[in-house]
Amino acid sequence: MRQIRIGAGAGFAGDRIEPAVELAERGRLDYLVFECLAERTIALAQLARLADPSAGYDGLLERRMRAVLPACRRAGTRIVSNMGAANPLAAAQKVRDIARDLGLAGLKVAAVTGDDIVDSLRGTDTALDEGGTVAGLGNRLISANAYIGAGPIAGALAAGADVVITGRAADPSLFLGPLVHAFGWRTDDWDSLGKGVLVGHLLECAGQITGGYFADPGVKDVAGLARLGFPIGEVAETGDLVVTKLDGTGGAVTPATVKEQLLYEIENPSRYLQPDVVADFTGVSVSAVGPDRIAVSGGTGAPRTGLLKVSVGYGDGFIGEGQMSYAGPGAVERGRLALAIVRERLALTGVPMEETRFDLIGVDSLHGSDISQGGAPYEVRIRVAARTATAEAAAAIGAEVEALYTNGPAGGGGSWKAVRQVVAIASALVSEHLVVPQLTLFEA
Repeated sequence: MRQIRIGAGAGFAGDRIEPAVELAERGRLDYLVFECLAERTIALAQLARLADPSAGYDGLLERRMRAVLPACRRAGTRIVSNMGAANPLAAAQKVRDIARDLGLAGLKVAAVTGDDIVDSLRGTDTALDEGGTVAGLGNRLISANAYIGAGPIAGALAAGADVVITGRAADPSLFLGPLVHAFGWRTDDWDSLGKGVLVGHLLECAGQITGGYFADPGVKDVAGLARLGFPIGEVAETGDLVVTKLDGTGGAVTPATVKEQLLYEIENPSRYLQPDVVADFTGVSVSAVGPDRIAVSGGTGAPRTGLLKVSVGYGDGFIGEGQMSYAGPGAVERGRLALAIVRERLALTGVPMEETRFDLIGVDSLHGSDISQGGAPYEVRIRVAARTATAEAAAAIGAEVEALYTNGPAGGGGSWKAVRQVVAIASALVSEHLVVPQLTLFEA
């Protein structure tokens, strides 16, 4: 039975590069997939592209491509990634230029575009999941990117692309596209597509399934996390999967690591909505077939809904933040006094704020004072943050914290302050017919 090997080279934009290099050099892969795009990431990338038309793609794209392209070219491994973010065309041209610089003549790079539908949605009554419409965002609208499916990726591979760069694609589709291309699965072969989504879902977060996010000392011990190996999927034409990793790398692939990843970010395992199929994971079976080798089977699928999720980014004011540390006897009491002073100062000076946080990190910053408990720590750090309509108002937050150096409790140090624009995210659903993917090929 025919089988292909797919490696996961990244699970988020800032992921490590060394495990991907190991996969490229030793993995004997057919495909290496880099999943690097979160929902907020693409809205931030759109801001970068607006400031510079040549920007807007993943900041580590050049480092990653320089690190893996030579080995992938030697091994015949094809690369698929959503590192194009807000600017797949510029990203693909950059990869072509890198290939030329590395002497990889003839390497073909495809850009998949069409996910950016902001102009089509601007001013429409398209409903947002948090209430309101796209039109209601007015000039605060920054971006609107639809989650495209596996079809355009498979099409790029069929056109001979060695590297496929997308913008906003559904994470599992980055893996499903190569499977559709390699095995010739029909677009209405729902069970095969469902199994392919299962493969993508398990591999997309890279080191999570090899023990990274799984590790919990004394409860779920995992060795070698500093040398964590990223996963490889051995996928049969039937859609059955074996998850493994390279010998000599850290981490572990066990039934437990696979099951935790299976449930990760899944609201309804019987109806996992994707652009290509509605996947059903309820019948999935997981079993060990060797050291760091876990067999997975049993996923199915049903017809797709005909709707695509759209990630809508919009400006939502600014965040002003200030922090300061207190240590030694009475650190908690001095920290609480510092927070009280800043709270009163912001009221006295009339800083307009829409939301506020007054946290004592190490005591109540995560779960609040009603739940947090335990002995008084020797050191704490205060954090004051507020969302405001203007950058000027946001700057006042950190300024009041910094003023505690000489106007607050004794022994404060390590002051830090910042102002940042808030890019909020909402979701919408649109007809798949509104999104028209396009393919552009470049050759080194």
